Amino acid sequence: MPRPTAAQLAYGSATVVVSTIAMLLLSQTSTGIGVAVISAAALALGLLVALTVPIPRRRGRHAARTGASRSAGSPAAREGATEASRVPEPRTATAEHPVHH
Repeated sequence: MPRPTAAQLAYGSATVVVSTIAMLLLSQTSTGIGVAVISAAALALGLLVALTVPIPRRRGRHAARTGASRSAGSPAAREGATEASRVPEPRTATAEHPVHH
């Protein structure tokens, strides 16, 4: 089971606290068994809320790399490239202009 996120912990904890207070005030119970039942119900409700909070999906390294390579290789991306970002073609030596290294 994956570790809970901060949002799951916050929503679950808030649900336990608020539902416990609300049920105790509405039921007006003063017995130990009544408080235990309400506390158990609030904990179950908090757990249910914490597990149903949607978990954000993370893109893995492979997915991010694959998406970047697809967009960089697309014709639209190549057409949108500026002159400064293009790689210059290698120079070849001619009789008029020899290449010196």
